[in-house]
Parts: sequence; C-alpha cells; structure tokens
Amino acid sequence: MGERRSLLMVSILCFGIAFLYVPILVLIVFSFNDSPLVAVWGGFSTRWYVELFQNTAILEAAWLSLQVGVIASTGAVILGTLAAIALVRFQGFRGRFLLTGMVNAPMVMPEVITAISQLLLFVSMAQMFHWPAERGFSTLIIAHVAFCMSYVTITVQSRLQSADRSLEEAAIDLGAGPVRAFVDITLPIIAPSLISGWLLGFTISIDDLVISSFVTGPGASTLPMVIYSKVKLGVTPDVNALASIVILIVGIGVVIAGTVMRRADRQRQLDMEMAAR
Repeated sequence: MGERRSLLMVSILCFGIAFLYVPILVLIVFSFNDSPLVAVWGGFSTRWYVELFQNTAILEAAWLSLQVGVIASTGAVILGTLAAIALVRFQGFRGRFLLTGMVNAPMVMPEVITAISQLLLFVSMAQMFHWPAERGFSTLIIAHVAFCMSYVTITVQSRLQSADRSLEEAAIDLGAGPVRAFVDITLPIIAPSLISGWLLGFTISIDDLVISSFVTGPGASTLPMVIYSKVKLGVTPDVNALASIVILIVGIGVVIAGTVMRRADRQRQLDMEMAAR
C-alpha cells in the first residue's frame, strides 16, 4: 500500500513538472525553427534570433521594460523595507491597521481595478498640478513601485518577525547606535529576503500587462504590450526567440540569486554558532 501511494505521488509530481516545463522546452526548440510558421518544423536555423536583434520595436520595448523593472523593484525594496520595519518594530502606532490594509490591498484587488484607479489619479494630477504632462516612463515607474511594494513588504516583514532582536539590542548595549546596529546586524539577516523581494518585484514588473496598458501612453510600450499586440495579429517565430532569451536570462538570475542566498545563510549560521560559543 505504501509503495503504491509513493508511486502515485511520484507520478503526480512528474506529470506536474512535465505540464510546466515541456511547453517551455518545445518553445525553445521551435525558436531554432527555419520555417516562418510557428508550429511547423522546417529545419534548424538561427534566422529568427538574427531578425529579433534587428527588430527595433522589440528591442526598445525590452530596454524600456528592463529599465522600469530595475528602477521599480529597487524603489519597492526601499519603501517596502521601511513599511515592514514600521509594521514589525512599531506595533503601537495608530495607523498600523490602515497601513496593513494598504499593503495587502494591491495583492487581493483585481489588476484592472488598480489600473483604472491609477489612471484616474494621473489624469487628476495632470489637471490639477499639470504633472505628469503625458503618461509614459515616469507614470510606469510610479505605478509599478506601488504594486510591487506590497510583495516586498510581506516578504521582508516575515523575515523581520523571525529575526532575533536580541542581537541588535546587544550591539546597542556595546555602543553602536540604532542605525549602525541595524546596518551591521539586522540588514545582513534580512538580506536574503531583500534579494527575494527585489527579484519578485522585478519579475512582477517586467511581466505586467494590464496596469502598464492603462498608465502608459504612445511611445512607451513595454515588452508584454508589444508581444500582446503581435499575438493578436498572429505569433511569429521571433517571439519564440525572444521568449527563449528571457528564459535564459531568468534562469541565470535564479542560479545567481540562489547561490548568493545560500552563501548568506551559511555565513549567518556560522556567525550564530561563533556567537553561541
């Protein structure tokens, strides 16, 4: 009975992995297809990679998405960390319940509602303050920071709650100021969550379509918007090449982030063992 159950669990696991990753492998294989038809194999070729790097619309959209993703995720990490510190370290202030609701709202609210509200906000600001004069890069940054910040706050908050506050208090007792104790003690402890929050924010930002479509204007199309417009007219093989490059970049980033976080955890464990001795 136990062996059958184990075999069933392994079969379900293999099916789930195949369901997730076989389409990605097929996409990568067909990115080297010589045929102009996406689903018809016409021989091995790298022609679509060459055409991809000659497509200025896709390259400009990719560069814009990369800029927005990096800036938005960095801003979200800064603001999200400050919000997490306020929620964990200062639990007695009156606006804590309101701040908690504001942090959780973007994660449970439909994206289209968030997009419409942000669009109305930017339109009202343009009428009242004459800024932003037009929707584009700046409005994309503000909107992406707003909804990425929630995910970063939750990630950092869980790490702060499990962190040992006595280490920071010991550093203060030894003469370090609150800021120095936080930088030297708490910041290395929550560093893995900061990296995770940054990667999560970057992924959500670069993948967003709905909110970006509402808050941007002509001449500032992100990569998902360009791909979506191409899909509506029919998928071309250069989209497969683009997706393969994105998968490669994401895979490299995941490996690097995993390595850094693993080393940080090992160093933290060594420091705690040395402190215990």
